[in-house]
Parts: sequence; structure tokens; C-alpha cells
Amino acid sequence: MSTQTTTEEKKQVNLVRKFWDWLIDRLDRTGWLAYKFTIPKRFVSPLPFLGFLTFICFLILGVTGALLMLFYTPSLTGAWQSVETINNVIPYGEIVRNIHYDASNAMVFLALAHMYYNYFSGRFKIRNEIIWVTGIIFGTITVLEAFTGYDIILNTRAVLAVSIGVSLNYSAPVIGPQLVHTIFGSGFPDFILRFYALHIFIIPVIMIVLALLHFPRILTFDIPIISAVFGAILLVGGLYPISLGSPYYCSSVIAGYCQTANTYSSVSFTLPEWYLTSLYAFLRTFMPKFIAGILLPTLFILMFMVIPFVDKSKKFSWKDRPFFTALGIASIGQIIITTYWGFFIDESPSLTKTQALFIDPVQIFGAMILVAALSYVGTYAYLRRLAAKGAGGKAARGRRPQAVNFLTSKWVFAILAVMLGFQIFLNFNAALAAIRGFPNLVMFDLGAVVMLFAIMFHLYRYSRPL
Repeated sequence: MSTQTTTEEKKQVNLVRKFWDWLIDRLDRTGWLAYKFTIPKRFVSPLPFLGFLTFICFLILGVTGALLMLFYTPSLTGAWQSVETINNVIPYGEIVRNIHYDASNAMVFLALAHMYYNYFSGRFKIRNEIIWVTGIIFGTITVLEAFTGYDIILNTRAVLAVSIGVSLNYSAPVIGPQLVHTIFGSGFPDFILRFYALHIFIIPVIMIVLALLHFPRILTFDIPIISAVFGAILLVGGLYPISLGSPYYCSSVIAGYCQTANTYSSVSFTLPEWYLTSLYAFLRTFMPKFIAGILLPTLFILMFMVIPFVDKSKKFSWKDRPFFTALGIASIGQIIITTYWGFFIDESPSLTKTQALFIDPVQIFGAMILVAALSYVGTYAYLRRLAAKGAGGKAARGRRPQAVNFLTSKWVFAILAVMLGFQIFLNFNAALAAIRGFPNLVMFDLGAVVMLFAIMFHLYRYSRPL
């Protein structure tokens, strides 16, 4: 009996192996196997594959966006109402919408972190100029994709963003009016349809093409880290659910444009998303819009785009490139300063809205210059001290102590058993929350489930011999 069972098992294994070999042989003729996926056997830093994590967020956005498309109505009268229906009527619609929104924010953040990691590590020097340039373009388009996404809701914040976009495009010399007509159309109905097409098809196709040029050949598929990112998206959605915002009402529509409407509705002030507040801060200085809204951001993007063609030294580490290290730190400081100013509003009752929104250009640009100066002084001083300390302690340093496994296999499996019990409790709690109609608690519990799975997977991986 056992011999017969063993023979059948061998046949099944051989059948699976034959199918696998057949599949690999056929896929080898396609572009799918141009990339090599590696699954780490131990924990590796997620910093080198932040780009792949960004792509994971892109896939999450694709799936959730496709589900939202089934119920969204791209029209002047149906946009906000359809999103309200998704949020309040469609089963699990609020959960899907929150995942979509938080994955969008996560993608922008991870793309920015990915750029800075490659910048400071000098990885763009390894014949990666094309990868670097396409990455900068990809990051810029990511922001545009997110921008078009929250505009098609047609709430007060979306209308503020659209009005800013129209005024910026009009400020472009020579081609400004033509840009407005091409991108925004002839009125609100045109704008919704064009932004909808941009958001669900045109921009994603461009991003996929760029991704094919941007991806390196070896991609790291680390299941615990990917699970942790998805779990974090769910946790944030549960803790801070996205609101619908106030609908934008038009009292009269002529030629597609709202003639009299309250942009602020019942809300005193409306702010854009965090990744656009830097641009908003420049516009609130009341400088010429072309300089504040187009020229300055373009110079910032071009500065990073030409880095591989300027930083031509053979040194990779940030410690050996003080000028460019200080430049990178200064740019992060500029982003933080301008983002803060973009969120800051003086809501004193004695001030008008224009006065409350006004940012003194002397103050904001003075702060930016100060941060840049401190970045260079601090970077050079720190690297000089680090070099002196390294030279003095080089002789005293010996071999690095090898890592010690502080948990035995028995302890690891005991912890896994406890976590598995907690997993069962969290799943039961999430199901109960779904039955009772608490979508925020469902998202939070599911986020905890996925995060706990990431920890359990890592512990299991840790316990296995290499």
C-alpha cells in the first residue's frame, strides 16, 4: 500500500515538474522572464527595493480603481453623488475607496523615498542614467495621476485644485490658453470626462511603459515587507477614513461653467493634498503664477534629472560626496519648509480670506535659504567629524561580531502559535465588525491581520536554517 502511494506521489511530482518546465519554456519567449524575481531567505532592508514597493501600490490602485469604476459616474451632476453612493450604499465600497486613497498617498511617498535612497546611495552611477531619468518622470506623473484622481470627485477641494490648475496653465507663455483648452476642455463637463480618461487610462498606460523602461532586471519580492505595506495602508484607512468633502454646487451653468458658486461651501478654507501643498505655498506668496507654479517646480525636477550627468565621480557613498549629500539634504529641507507653509493658515477672525492665505515671500524664501545654508554647514561639519573619528578608530576596530540568534526554534514556534491565535481573534473581530456595519473597524482589524502575517512570516523565515 505504501509503495503504491509513493509511486502515485512521484507521478504527481513529475507531472507538476513537467508542467512547470513547459510553462517556463513558453514564457521564456515572452518578456515576462526578462526580470528575475528573488525571494529573500532572511530579512533584507526594504530600502533597495522601494521602487518595487511603489509598483505594488500601483497594482493595488489598479485593482481598487477598477472596482470603483463600476459605480462611478463621470458627469457634472453624478460625480459627487456616485462617490457618496460608493461610500454609503455599495457593500464594502467605503473600504475599497479608503484603500484606493491611502494606496495613492503611499505610492507618492514611496516614490519620493525611492528617489532619495538611490540619490544618497549613488546607485544611479552604475550605468543607470536611463533608469534614473525615467524614475524622475515616473514620480512626476505619479503626482499627476493622484491629482486627477481626487479632482474627479468634484467636491470643494477638487474645484480648488482645478481652478489652480487652470490658472497655472493660463500663465504659461504663448501656449497657455491652448493648454487649458486641451487639458480642461470647454467647461466642467469636459473637465470631468477628460480627467476621468487621464486617470483611468492615459496616465496609467504611460506609467506602465515607463515602468518597463525603469525596472532593473532583478526584482526583490519580499513577502513580509509587501504585506507590511498593505497592512499599513489598511491601518491608516481604519484610523483616518477619508471624507467625502463638501459637494460643489452650481447655482447656474452657462456654457459648461459655474457662474455663481461658493467654492468654500460651508468650510472656511480648503487645502490640497500634502504632496501639492509646497506648490500651494508658492502660489500663496502672490508672485507671478508662472514663476511660482511652473518655473520653480520645473527647476526642482530638472535639478534631480541632470544629477547623473553632473555627479560623474566614481564615489558612491553619501559620505564621500559631501556637496551632493548636502544638496539632497537641503532639498528635503525645502520640501518640509514649503509643505509646512502650505498647510499653515492664519484663521484670525479679523483677517479676510485673502489675508489669511497670504504668505510673506520674504519669510518663506528666507527660511528656505537658511535651511539650505544649515544643510551645507551641518553636512560638511558632520562628515569631517566622521572622517576624523573613522581615521582614529580604524586601527582599534577588529572583525565585526557575528549576529547571535537570541531565539531558539522552540521559542519561535511558541510565539508563532500565540500570534496565530491572535490572528484568529482578529479575523473573527473583523467579520463581526463587517456584520454590524463598522467599516473603519474592519479596515483596522484587517490591517492588523496583514501586519501580523508579515511578522509571522518573518519569524518563520528566521527560524528556518539557511
